[in-house]
Amino acid sequence: MTTAPNAAHKTAAESAARASLRAAGVLALALAAPALALPGAAAAQSMEVRKGAERQGMIGSSEVFTGTVYVEMMFGAEDPMRSSAGRVVFTPGARSAWHTHPQGQMLIVTDGTGWVQERGQPKQVMTAGDVVWCPPGVEHWHGATDKSSVTHCAIQQQDENGQNVAWGAHVTDAEYHEGHAHD
Repeated sequence: MTTAPNAAHKTAAESAARASLRAAGVLALALAAPALALPGAAAAQSMEVRKGAERQGMIGSSEVFTGTVYVEMMFGAEDPMRSSAGRVVFTPGARSAWHTHPQGQMLIVTDGTGWVQERGQPKQVMTAGDVVWCPPGVEHWHGATDKSSVTHCAIQQQDENGQNVAWGAHVTDAEYHEGHAHD
């Protein structure tokens, strides 16, 4: 019966060796994973910092805005992202025209007080720190109140045709002043 302890010892040693080989195989696979990636994937993993001081803005077009509006593109829709964002500053009384977004729009209010309104609904106050979601296809406008400026970052995604907004008619003074939301 001297073989039994040796057999048990041999089986334990074999099990330990197999476990060690499995662990080494997993480690080797983990270390090799970057080399197995698609060509060019390593370059896609690099971060890019776009400095705010390097961005240029412009006065918003009177075709889609009323009043003085400053628009600064933060980033455009580039593969693989289909989203774009702009920082928009509305002076008191300034606002967008009625419009929709095929994929919706997120507004992140960063400064001041403004109004946002969905067609057929009362306008709402938006202030610094608020986040406004405008669902796809919902006609709306947004801008400053009549007494306060507002700044927001507008983020929207392109549809399959590369469109991110469909502009409508200007918000009239009567629509803008109707049912003042408290600011």
